[in-house]
Amino acid sequence: MKAVVCTKYGSPDVLELHEIKKPRPGKNEILVKIHATAVTSGDCRVRGFVSPIIYWFPMRIVLGFRKPRKPVLGVELSGEVEAIGSDVKRYKNGDRVFAFTGMRFGGYAEYICLPEDGLLAVKPDNITYEEAAAVFFGGTTALHFLRKGNIRNGQKVLIFGASGSVGTSAVQLAKHFRTEVTGICSTSNLELVRSLGADHVIDYTIEDFTAKGNQYDIIFDAVGKTSKSACRKALAPNGKFVSVEGQGVAKELMEDIVFLKGLIESGKLKSVIDRCYPLEQIREAHAYVDKGHKKGNVIITVNHGDHK
Repeated sequence: MKAVVCTKYGSPDVLELHEIKKPRPGKNEILVKIHATAVTSGDCRVRGFVSPIIYWFPMRIVLGFRKPRKPVLGVELSGEVEAIGSDVKRYKNGDRVFAFTGMRFGGYAEYICLPEDGLLAVKPDNITYEEAAAVFFGGTTALHFLRKGNIRNGQKVLIFGASGSVGTSAVQLAKHFRTEVTGICSTSNLELVRSLGADHVIDYTIEDFTAKGNQYDIIFDAVGKTSKSACRKALAPNGKFVSVEGQGVAKELMEDIVFLKGLIESGKLKSVIDRCYPLEQIREAHAYVDKGHKKGNVIITVNHGDHK
């Protein structure tokens, strides 16, 4: 089968399309024919080994010293069950599923084996494979940090970087939790963020959100580009600043998968897709994400042209 292999740490040029052995499911595994995956900021950080100096050594132990120990990156995907292990009960051949592999990676390939009790579910009928592959990275990250901020009905919440993968999910989730949402983004993304339900939008290129005197119960930096000290004037008394940078990684919970799936099925959460690339153009996709200006998610189509 075809798979994109990260041959060493570095620029997008280290990604190479290889022919590797097709996996076979174990007793408790399902074999998924992948139709779509995503290029997340997490994939790009691993590929380029972007790490604070203090974490350099432990991160190399976790990820691999000379190159990624898991050479096929990709943390979220959607596809169709092609085979099941002898003990599998939850899924059957032909089921359309979407999944979050996290540190197991493996999405940049034509096939993957997943444990049936992993972070996966049957794909909602009201979204495409491409949209399904754009749910879990941003959704679980946004959920984790909004909960860390102790989000509650009636609060004022500010999302810094509201137009990215995490930010577009955070705006919608904060509205679901019945808060007053302000989204910060660039000029070209104002309408997008407003369309996701933000009550107010601020263009950071022309306006300093801390200078207006407004205060927020939660400030969520969804892109890791500001700091608590920079936001101090805009934090309400007892307000919380949470950030994807330097505050740990989101915990991967099955209840979050179920929760996000329910919101999609009820029309309360939608995926935002900036661009789609075929697997063969994975380098171009990574180069685009590296620029840091994507709107929502960048999707890779796999086994394209043979699914509905």
